[in-house]
Order: sequence, then C-alpha cells, then structure tokens
Amino acid sequence: MESILDQRVPSQKKEIRGVGGMAFTELWERFSFYGLQSILAFYLLYELSEGGLALPAAAAAGITGAYGGSVYLAQLLGAWAGERLISPRSMVLGGGIVIALGHITLAIAPGFVGLCSGLAMIIFGTGALKTNITSIVGFILDKEPAAKKDAGFSYFYMAINTGAVLGPLTTGFAQNEWGFHFGFGLAAVGMIIALVQYVYSSRFLPARASQVTRPLPAGSRRRAAAIALAAIVVLAAASIAGLLKAERLSTIVTVACLVAAAAYFTTILKSTKVNAFERQRVRSYLPLFLASSLYFGLLFAKFTAISLLVNDRVDLTVGGWSFPVGWITMISSASGVAMLPVAAAVWKRMGSRQPKAGTKFAIGLVHIGLGFAYILLISVAHHGSSIPFVYIVIFMFIMGSSEIFIGPIGLSLATQIAPKAFTAQMVAINFLTLALGSSLSGLLGQYFTIVSNDVYFLTIALGAVIAGLLLYAVRKPVHQGLYAGIEE
Repeated sequence: MESILDQRVPSQKKEIRGVGGMAFTELWERFSFYGLQSILAFYLLYELSEGGLALPAAAAAGITGAYGGSVYLAQLLGAWAGERLISPRSMVLGGGIVIALGHITLAIAPGFVGLCSGLAMIIFGTGALKTNITSIVGFILDKEPAAKKDAGFSYFYMAINTGAVLGPLTTGFAQNEWGFHFGFGLAAVGMIIALVQYVYSSRFLPARASQVTRPLPAGSRRRAAAIALAAIVVLAAASIAGLLKAERLSTIVTVACLVAAAAYFTTILKSTKVNAFERQRVRSYLPLFLASSLYFGLLFAKFTAISLLVNDRVDLTVGGWSFPVGWITMISSASGVAMLPVAAAVWKRMGSRQPKAGTKFAIGLVHIGLGFAYILLISVAHHGSSIPFVYIVIFMFIMGSSEIFIGPIGLSLATQIAPKAFTAQMVAINFLTLALGSSLSGLLGQYFTIVSNDVYFLTIALGAVIAGLLLYAVRKPVHQGLYAGIEE
C-alpha cells in the first residue's frame, strides 16, 4: 500500500499504515456480511426438512432485497451520527460489536424470532460501521491527487471483494455440510476477527478519525432521541397491523431510499455552507447516482433473481458432489478481486488520461447488460431443461468483472466532490446507491417470479445497455459540472 501513496513527510507514515488496517478490517466485515447474504435467500426458500423456512419465492426475494437495502440505508444514520454524536473511530468499533451479536443470534436462535432479531442487529451495526470506516480512509488519503485516490480506493475495494469471496466460500461450505446455522456462526467468527484487527490498527489513524466534527447541541440531541423513539413505535405498530408483509418489504425500502436521497440532495444543495462550485458538483452527480443505483440493482440480482434461477433450473452436481449454493455469488466477487489490481494499475499508469467517472459508469452498465444478454442466450438454448453449472460460472464472472468500472470509482468520487461541510453525507449518499440497488434487486426478483426467464433477461439486458449508452452520450456536460473548481 505504501508504494501507491506518496509519503511526503514522516508524520504521514502512521496514517498511511492505517489504510492497510482499515482495508483488513473491512475485509472481515464484508466476510461476515456476504457470508450471510450468500445463503440467506436459500435459507428462506429451502423446505423445513432441509433446515430452511419454506417461504414462497416472492417473499424470499422481498426479504433478501429489503435486508440488503436496509443495511445500506442505515448507513445514512451512521454517517450522521459519526459527524454529530460519536467519532467515526468509536462508531466503527460499536457497530462491529453489534454486528457480531447479530450473527451469533442468527446462529443460535431458530425460526423467525432468530431471523428478525439477528437481521435487525446486523442492519444497525453495519449502518454504524460502513460509512464511517470509508470516511476514515478518505481522511487518510485526503491530500493525495485524484489518480492516486482512485488507486488507493481500488485497493480498499479489493479488500471488500476479498471478504466477499472468503465469506461465501466458508459459510457456503459450512451450510452445505452441516446446515445453515453453522454458516451463520462462521460469519460471527469473521466479525470478531475484524474487531480484534480494528482495535490494533486504530492507533495508526489520523486525529480527525477520533473527532466529532459538528457536535449536536444538547437540545437537538433530545429532539433526535424523540424522533428515533417515534420511528421505533411506528415500525412496531406497522408490524402488528400486518403492513410489513414480506412481499412488500422491498417496495417499502425502495420508497424510503428515494425519500432519503431527495432529502439529502435537497439539504446539501440548499445549504448556505455549500459554495457555487460544490453545488454544481453535487448537481452533476445526480445522473451518476441514478446510474450507480441501477447498476447495483442488476449486480445484486445475484442474491434474488439469480438465486431463484439457481434453485429452479441449475444443476449443481459436480462429479457426484453437490456444489454449495453459497458459492455461486462468490464467483462474481472473485472476478472482481482478480480484476481490481489490474484496473488500479491501469488507472495509475494512465493518470490524467484515464476515462472520467461518467465514462467508467457507462462502460460498467453496458458490460453488465451484455452479461444478461449472455444468460438470455443460455436460457433460450436450454429451454425446458436444466442449465449446466459452467454457464452460470461464466455469467457470474461477467457480472463481477463489471464492478471495477463503478464500485471503487464511486467511493473515490464521493470523497473528491463532497462539499467540505457534508463530507460524511456524500459518502453516505454513495452507499445509498447500494441501498437502492439492493431493494431494487428484491423488486426485480419478484418480477422474475411472474414472467418467463427469457422475458426477464431480455428486459434487463436492454435496460442496462440503453442506460449505459445514454450516460455516455451526456458524459461531457456531466464531467464539466462534476469537476468544477477541482484542479485535476
């Protein structure tokens, strides 16, 4: 990592070492998150005799999509709390502890009680951890030029994808051999390792990571506590009234994400603390926000629609051995891990000549659209019969490799264009694209249950390619506003 970043003065050495520590902590947090998510849909779908909950396909897709969306939506609250109430350093530690407790609950508590309690803790714990650890990396790389920020965040993103590979690899095997609750337990072990690593590496962090940059006045703290209590009461009442049915959850989370996005963008754009250049950059980020949300909706379909496809049509038998279902999503993440070092090296070598963010996003959308066009051809060719396992492997590789054009670039871009008064919020808005993507994947999973496979894949492929081409067509005005006032 030190070879990537300039070390201009000796005082920066500890901060630069902190990037590696944060990356390793994030690896284990993603290990626990993706380890759970890789087997969650199958836990909901499988029969009781197989250790599952035997839910209908639409309900399973709705819960899986809503869970992923809620995890990322909670990061808006985490970003706010990390700036107004508790330092980012402490938020990461507390969030990690709650996540570990959530996975332990899933491992030992049966049925819906364990499911709801465990998922709720993981949602709030991840909300506290995720944006704050990314903000800390942004603090460390704050004085680096844009090209080296992209390279640094690419390596941080590689740690994310490494955890996304190791998590499903181990939990999927444990589920396949000993059952779902053993898989949930392994995810808890991963999070505990992350906590140990974080406590050790946090000593290398800059002082800014331990500061509450905009402390909330005492009166505002009481008002925030009252709002939080009211929200809990409303959720409890809605649950008792039967409004939070599994099939509706993805829709509810999608609407919440859109409302949150509108509120955040409006607040930032109307703030007197934002200058003209900052306001222009935030406005120009809107089409990239929408493009990224759509992209992640298609990518996260691997947890919903593609899981349903695997459950219904894919033959997972390999030489008499059943390939673990949790390993399917790992293939996508593994391709991202394989390609990210190459992408980081290319961006670093190209420097200022590399494609700008809008162009990279457009390429990513077309890339994943072509992946769905490929699986459409496979589906048509094997109409009425099982799809051979090898074709799903190729499809997952195509999906995962497209992420190098959007995932790390979005992280880096959010820290580059953020108004000084709203740095944490811009990082949270970037993660809101993941929230929208996750909840959208739940809706797409439910759409998968009511149309033919061929219609589904044709719709997705055309939508992604057209969106990518439209974004490419408007890239020049987008870039003019996006980098206004920034010396490249």
